[in-house]
This record gives sequence, structure tokens and C-alpha cells, in this order.
Amino acid sequence: MQKITAQDPEAKSTDIVAGNIEQLKTLFPELITEGTDGAAINVDVLKALVGDKTVTDADEKYGLNWHGKRQARQMALTPSTGTLRPCPEESVDWDTTRNLMIEGDNLEVLKLLQKSYAGKVKLIYIDPPYNTGKDFIYPDNFQDNIKNYQQLMGWRDEKGEKISSLAKNSEASGRFHTDWLNMMYPRLKLARTLLREDGVIFVSIDDHEVHHLRALMTEVFGDENFVATAIWEKADSPRNSARQFSEDHDFILIFSRIPNWAPDRLPRTEAANSIYSNPDNDPRGEWLPGDPYANKPYSKGKYTITGPTGRTFSPPPGRFWRISEEKLRELDTKGRIWWGPNGNARPSIKRYLTEVADLTPRTLWKKEDVGSNRTSKNEMRTLFPENESFDTPKPTKLVERMLRLSTFTTEGDIVLDFFAGSGTTAHATINLNREDGGNRQFILVQLPEPLSGGAVNSLNTISAITVERLRRAGEKIKSDAPNYQGDLGFRVFKLDTSNIRAWEPDRDNLGKTLLDHLEHIKSGRSEADILYELLLKLGLDLCVPMEKRTIAGKEVHAIGGGVLMACLAETITSTEVEPLALGIVEWHKALAPAVDTTCVFRDSAFADDVAKTNCTAILNQYGITNVRSL
Repeated sequence: MQKITAQDPEAKSTDIVAGNIEQLKTLFPELITEGTDGAAINVDVLKALVGDKTVTDADEKYGLNWHGKRQARQMALTPSTGTLRPCPEESVDWDTTRNLMIEGDNLEVLKLLQKSYAGKVKLIYIDPPYNTGKDFIYPDNFQDNIKNYQQLMGWRDEKGEKISSLAKNSEASGRFHTDWLNMMYPRLKLARTLLREDGVIFVSIDDHEVHHLRALMTEVFGDENFVATAIWEKADSPRNSARQFSEDHDFILIFSRIPNWAPDRLPRTEAANSIYSNPDNDPRGEWLPGDPYANKPYSKGKYTITGPTGRTFSPPPGRFWRISEEKLRELDTKGRIWWGPNGNARPSIKRYLTEVADLTPRTLWKKEDVGSNRTSKNEMRTLFPENESFDTPKPTKLVERMLRLSTFTTEGDIVLDFFAGSGTTAHATINLNREDGGNRQFILVQLPEPLSGGAVNSLNTISAITVERLRRAGEKIKSDAPNYQGDLGFRVFKLDTSNIRAWEPDRDNLGKTLLDHLEHIKSGRSEADILYELLLKLGLDLCVPMEKRTIAGKEVHAIGGGVLMACLAETITSTEVEPLALGIVEWHKALAPAVDTTCVFRDSAFADDVAKTNCTAILNQYGITNVRSL
């Protein structure tokens, strides 16, 4: 029983405006659009409806438009001021893995990944909010999305009030589609730049937004790059309580990065093979009778042929034999024509199972092949027997189907899911790697959204469930296949503000501000935090190899075989400068990186400007010309 609150319609008098809007929608649905404050009237449409001759088509253009589109586009173009902080203690096999699990707002994370991963991702699969009115829509702030994310982390708005009441995108807000489109548009724009030339994106959706999503993706990826709309049979049985129709399927929109992308064929299944048989004990094995007729005219396709029993056969009106009489008789002498069990049926050309290629993928994905909602829930129960931990996961076999269609076994293809949910994409990736020996890598991004059903043990956010699922899935594979040597680890990173202190003067106390900004690095940030921000800003892989040496008593890091060298010691005296710089030079020479090296120091570490100048001069003298300080 649901309690009626003061905000419910039942507790208020009739909303006359809402009644007027509903009447207009009934009469002229094209008249109502979405404005900044809810429903609005499209004046040009109204003029056209009443025959006003002053209306023109000057502003008309083909495409999907909504309020906020320009700002949403600008959001994708605005650089992020954040960073990703490493969390080795929450990770598995930190030193060896190449998989990533990133906690944070996916819009900012997608921006941060641009330099390091642009043009490198083979497959993107996302399962975004379906905008049913019950799901959470990321409330992006067009001004400062990092600040917006920090508010979400505390689940409070700018006024300090709990944000849970803003977590649902309800039609009552008047911005039902607008908010969803503003959320999806910049994320898809950024996702496109991450795809390889032969990359492809799969997006799950249902009837609520499939038409808008198709138009949106057409604009982002191009109409020529639309591949298909797959239909996933998600329900095991009809929902008889449905008022109109039982919704038994979801859609999966598929777009490629460039035109003419072709999916891999799928291995044949037992069901596909079961239609083949061998009633005449043909030594070539099981076969299927093929249609001997063709609709397309064929110059040698009109003839009459006599079968083994003397019965004659000709193609029906408007049809033709598929092959010439000479070819048919040749195949007959080889036992490749079937005349029926009694020899008096029309001739059929045998199609042998051994000669049939793998299957061309179809757009109907049946639950028997890729799993259903029940399948996915059972998978989660197996990993989390202590609790019903997640509402709407996807089955791993569904994602495995996408992986089979678009990724290679041996090339280390990168798979990205930035609406990671419970982590199905990563789970499917490691499952398929184990099955076919592949070395695919995954990158997951998930917001630390509170679990709707309450905490599971000590796990109270979806991202925490994601991490725990990956841990348990890896442990299960190790238990089932102890000799498996594939990558079952992952590195955890969390979105945060930059480690570098921004200039934010206190106008009422400039003296204190100047003293506070003598140190450019924020307090509480580790060397690892700073190093990984450097990786992101310089465009290096977050799993690039790192080495560490002690030179002149200071820790020095070499990253990516010497592409980046960093000494983040807090103090470097005048007497330490020369041995430190020469030690770095010697190590750099041994590493012999193929590209120019960037060498970074903490700016406040040097005793004075002379020490800093001497260090730079020594490094420059030996070919390290790009020397920077933080």
C-alpha cells in the first residue's frame, strides 16, 4: 500500500493547465514540444494548422532536435579537469593485468580516456537507462561536471539536500525525452572517437526510446554506418498481467565506425545442424535437399528432365531450373541429386553439412542462443547467493554473441562498456577468452549509484557490486580451470579532481592564497596519483609498464620504456641535482625509447631556481629536451 503524500496528484485540486495540454495533445500531438519549463507550444506548427500564410519553412531541416542539444554538444567538446586515481588495494593482479574498472561519471571518464584510447577500441557495448520513468538519469551540469559528480558522490544537490528525489526522470517533469537525450548525446559523441576504424558499437534499448536513439546514433555515426537492429528475446514466458501487450524483447542498435563493416560469422549450433540427415546413407555424410528452382531467368533453365522412374519434371510457370540440364545430370551421376525415397519426386540438389560455412548472423537473437532475463538473474544468484543483488543484468551469452561478431581472438582487442552495471561485459569477455584462448581486454565505467534494494553485505553501490562480481567471476574460473593462464585481473581507478591545484584566489585574503599555492600539488595526493594523471594527459595507456629506481637517494619512475620519466621527490638540494640528473640520463640511455622523452619533477622540490636550471641544462645536454615541473 503506497502512502499518498502532499506532492501526489490525489492530494491536489485539478491541474487545469495539464488538462489543456492533454486536450491539445489529443487533437494535435505535433503542436506540443518540450521547453525549458515543461510543455510548450510550437507556434509555427500552430500557424500551419490554422492555415496562417505567414508561416515559412526557412527554419525547417531534417533531423532530431530538442531543447539543450547545443549545450549537450558543447559538453562533449569541453575538456575535463579531472583525473583517475589508482586503487591497487581494490584491484586484482594490479602489476600484470590490462583490464580496467573505473568508478565515476562516464561523461568525464570518456573525456579523460580520449588521449590514451582514441581510435583503439574494437567494440563498445552499452546498456544505458531505458528512460522508463523509473530509472536514474545522470543529471549533467553544463557548467562544471566534476562539481556535479562530487555532489552525486554525496548524493546531495548544491543546496545540500538529498538528491534521491531527483534521481528519476519522470514524465511529470515535462522533460522526459529532453533530459535523456541531453544525457546520451555527448556520451555517444565521445564514444565514437574511441572506436577503431573497424570498430562497432552495440546499444541495448527498449520501445520507450528506440526511435529517438536510432535518430541520435544516425546523427553521431552517420546513416551510412547503420548496420542492423537486432531483436533480443528477453522473456521466458508472456506477462499476462500486461494491460496491452507483453513486452518480450529488447532492441540492440548496431552502428559501425566506417561503412561496410562486416561481422564475423557465427559457429554452427546443434539446432542449426539438426535439420540435416542422411536417409540414403550417402558416404559424404548428412545433407539437406536444396530448392532446384530459381525465380531469376536463366538461359539454360527451361527444360524437361526424366527421373529414375520415368516421370518427367519441368519448372512451374515463372520459375527456372537453378542449373543447366548438363550440370544436373553430372551431379546425378555422382549421387548428389535426391529424387525422393521412391525415386519419383522432383529432383533436389544435396547440400552437405560438411560443405556449409558458419552461420551468417541473424537479427533475431533467441533466448535459447543468448539467454534471457531469467538466465542473467540465475548467473547473478550463482555469484551472489546471499542476496538478490541486481535488478536488470544482461546474460553473459548475449554479450558473448557481440564479442564473437566483432572481436578477434589473438589481437588484444579492447572492449568498452561505460554503463557497466553489474559488469556483464567484463564477465562475458573473460568467459570467452577462456573458451577460445583470446586475450581481449575490457574497460568498464560505472557511477557509484546507490543500490535500489539496499546494501549487499558491505556493498552499497552498483560500482561496488561490479568490482565484487569481477573478483568472484575470476575466482570461479580459477576454481573450474586451475591451469588457465589468461588475464582474470583488473585495475580499479576512481574519478576525482586534478592532483594539480588550480588557481582559486580568495579575494579577501590574497596573502594566504599565495602561500597556499606555493605547492602546486594538492595535499593528500600520492606519487601514484600524480603519475597516472601524467599518463592520461600525455596519452599513455593506463596499463603501460612502469619501472622504479633509486637514483641519488631519490625515487625515479620510468614509464612506457622511458617515454615518461618522473622524479616526484619533495626536496632536491643543490648538491643532489647533478648526480640525480646524470643518473636519469644513464637510465634513459639504457632504455633507449623510440620517441622523445618527457621528464617531470615536482616544482617546489628544488632548493632554488639555480638548482632547477642546472638540472634542466644537464638533461638537455644529453638529449632530454622536454623537461617539465608540476
